Amino acid sequence: MIPKLQPCLWFDKNAEEAARFYADTFPDTRIDKVMRAPGDYPAGKQGDVLTVEMTILGSPFLLLNGGPEFKFDEAVSFQVATDDQAETDRYWQAITTNGGTESVCGWCKDRFGLSWQITPKRLIELMAAGGETSRRAFESMMTMRKIDIATLDKAVEGVAS
Repeated sequence: MIPKLQPCLWFDKNAEEAARFYADTFPDTRIDKVMRAPGDYPAGKQGDVLTVEMTILGSPFLLLNGGPEFKFDEAVSFQVATDDQAETDRYWQAITTNGGTESVCGWCKDRFGLSWQITPKRLIELMAAGGETSRRAFESMMTMRKIDIATLDKAVEGVAS
């Protein structure tokens, strides 16, 4: 089945490597189909991997080996809502090691340059609470790289939810 809507991520000859990384990192993630170029094209030769159709966290994606012309930037990122600190730590570690980089407020980049927001559901709940709770949670989050749930809870301690 061809999805009605799916993000297409542009890579420079390493779409299959990225697909394997995402499949190894996230649950409910799999490589569905690898398509090879039927002829030469500006970024590759006949037989090279052209696209990888995959499912990442249950959503369809197309990874394209388009060449070096375009790079990822923070204008597009993928937010992963985590259930607890262990899951947050696991994804953060997988993404930021081996060439990835940390940023701030739960943002990081993988070694392919793709931006991710590793966001505990607890942060989302605290921000949705409004008032003093969300203000304190927000101020605490603004000081973090990886989000620490215990630190968030301590920041809002004593505030009625």
